[in-house]
Amino acid sequence: MSQSNKRTTAESILHADRRTIYTAGRPPWYNCTGGQEVEPFLIGICGGSASGKTTVATKIIESLNIPWVTIVSMDSFYKVLNEKQHQAATRNEYNFDHPDAFDMELLITVLQRLKEGKKVEVPIYNYVTHSRENRTKTMYGANVIIFEGILAFYNLEVVKLLDMKVFVDTDADIRLGRRLRRDIVQRGRDLEGVLKQYMTHVKPAYQSYIAPCMAHADIIVPRGGDNKVAIHLIVQHVHKQLQLRGFKVREKLAMAHVGQPVPDSLYVLEDTPQVQGLHTFIRNKDTPRDEFIFYSKRLMRLVIEFALSLLPYSPHTVDTPQGFSYTGRKCDVEKICGVSILRAGETMEQAICDVCKDIRIGKILIQTNQQTDEPELYYLRLPKDIKDYRVVLLDATVATGAAALMAVRVLLDHDVPEHHISLVSLLMAEIGVHSIAYAFPKVKIITSALDPEINEKFYVLPGIGNFGDRYFGTEPSEDE
Repeated sequence: MSQSNKRTTAESILHADRRTIYTAGRPPWYNCTGGQEVEPFLIGICGGSASGKTTVATKIIESLNIPWVTIVSMDSFYKVLNEKQHQAATRNEYNFDHPDAFDMELLITVLQRLKEGKKVEVPIYNYVTHSRENRTKTMYGANVIIFEGILAFYNLEVVKLLDMKVFVDTDADIRLGRRLRRDIVQRGRDLEGVLKQYMTHVKPAYQSYIAPCMAHADIIVPRGGDNKVAIHLIVQHVHKQLQLRGFKVREKLAMAHVGQPVPDSLYVLEDTPQVQGLHTFIRNKDTPRDEFIFYSKRLMRLVIEFALSLLPYSPHTVDTPQGFSYTGRKCDVEKICGVSILRAGETMEQAICDVCKDIRIGKILIQTNQQTDEPELYYLRLPKDIKDYRVVLLDATVATGAAALMAVRVLLDHDVPEHHISLVSLLMAEIGVHSIAYAFPKVKIITSALDPEINEKFYVLPGIGNFGDRYFGTEPSEDE
């Protein structure tokens, strides 16, 4: 990874109470009724410069005890300065606290997309050079989005988007002392320049634009991050709202669509004696690991070939070496990308590379939280132009369909058309197929076998066990 990417990753992680919180967010969730998005809860935090807004935001995040949030700072949306403005900023004569200093149009667009659950690229502002950096920060709408800034409540369009509005009210002397320490120590500015900027711009802007925003607040928090009672009340309300919005859905997915007919978007490999023989090997709990891998690879090759046969083909005539014409078929799709849902889906990458010359491969890491049994997105790497590709989404097994739903959501957030996605798996449970087909009816679902049910641990029955553990040799021993 480049240094800039490392910095972006580090900025997206908050460590608290031996927990890791990912503050770049994650793609939003779909509930089990028709693939509708569960709307994130958007908290706005407003207050004067150095009032402790970021501290309050961090305290809320830590107390919420959820692993995924999105925190957006208004500072990221400072306008790009022209030469004259840049010179004024160098002399501490540019007013960064005035509403006109912010790109409100971009800010509103970003917040709207986050509430809709779409991917956004947020600018990264450099306070030393008074400019935006070349890199951006990728964010998704999470369960909770926190937006903080000195003018967070100034724009009425922004205020309408907020589900909760918190104003941090801190004494002016304390704010000045914090600003002096921050600007001198962290941003390399001199005392005279900081005081000049404060008296000329910061203090008047607070009185004219920021303090009046207090009228929009649902909750006013005196003393900032030290006010534990106020933060506790905020956290209680947010938890109640999250519960009402139904973010825990894997269990609901397991119970949804029971008894429904098989959807038209499902394609099952013909159940030939060869396919039955391969399933006999990989379903047998006593099959040695090397044989499990060998026969799994054979089955992967068959199911991927089957998936490719479902792509559009047109008649195509060629000349044979003997001088005769032969009319066959040519695939109409020129750009195909394989995307594996790590880790089990990665086992299918070689099979698709064997049959698609020079195919590009993307990766999405989705893992189940052992405490909540909910799938969580940890990492993704996709081609920048993936929207122009037909995507073959790879996962070895599909139980509830929760991970696949999240992976499809990621692709849609990257502007891949729904009908350009094919989900390919060795084995699926009926309930998982229904969940995916109901949420995304245009996605092709391709598998080599369909099993009737899942157990309380979300394993397919009769199934093949934990495919990743058996393939990679990470099954716990009987002594553990």
